Amino acid sequence: MSGERGALSDSDRRLTRIRVPFVVGQVVVLVGLLIAGLGPLLWLLKAAISPTQDSIRSPLAWFPSGQVQWGNLATAWQQGHIGYYLGNTAMIAAGTAVASLIVCTTAGYVLSVLRPRWGAVLSGAILATLFVPHIVSLVPLYLTVLKVPVVHANLTNTFWAVWLPPAASAFNVLIVKRFFDSIPREYFEAARIDGAGSIRVFTSLVLPLSRPILGVVVLLSIISSWKDYLWPLLVLTNPDLQPVSVALPKIAKVTELNIQLAGLFLALLIPVLLFLVFQRAFLRGVGLSGGIKA
Repeated sequence: MSGERGALSDSDRRLTRIRVPFVVGQVVVLVGLLIAGLGPLLWLLKAAISPTQDSIRSPLAWFPSGQVQWGNLATAWQQGHIGYYLGNTAMIAAGTAVASLIVCTTAGYVLSVLRPRWGAVLSGAILATLFVPHIVSLVPLYLTVLKVPVVHANLTNTFWAVWLPPAASAFNVLIVKRFFDSIPREYFEAARIDGAGSIRVFTSLVLPLSRPILGVVVLLSIISSWKDYLWPLLVLTNPDLQPVSVALPKIAKVTELNIQLAGLFLALLIPVLLFLVFQRAFLRGVGLSGGIKA
């Protein structure tokens, strides 16, 4: 039985002049990826537990020159009210994830399963929005939130202003539609023969089979809303509603540098841990390799 395919064949791996440079190259690439990925996080941790003067005098030092100040993290949490702003951020992320799931799954179901006559036109229009720079749509979107058509409601200084716009993400709609396209059509035909309507097919068949891609949509929505700065700054002028990304620059004006960096580390830690916990589901869903077999 042949082994797994790779960049080198089994015969090449036995040759020292080929195997050694190949292994060295792999190690160099791995070390480079670790430095690029973990380097900024480790530096931020070092700066967060160091005195301010350390970060100013020797910013590239590997370790704090003085005593490690773990209390900076507690000070940032209390003095900078990081916990409160993280709560606002979690509320925004959770609402965005729920709204994204509702919009993306229903839109993907219509385009992939129901397939109306105008579905191709709508799919093309959704795809076209990916080529529109976000900054171009910022002003029209703000005017829409300022006075919502039909109901004429002002959504500024409400969480609805940061929940609804990201929910209509063209990228999320398209990847959900693509996943729905991979579900065998025989499943839908069998469900309809059994008397299931469109809503029953959606809730009892499509959604249970789509858990991998739904997890991806949730994770992408949470990470996107967690790091968003400009849009919450525009629509949430009330400090009591602002997320941590908007609050941190304001904290910097009234606290020392090490406290600011400690707050930044605390704000960054949660999405990193979230990805580490759900990375397997995330990568499986991104590859659209859910456990669907014809």
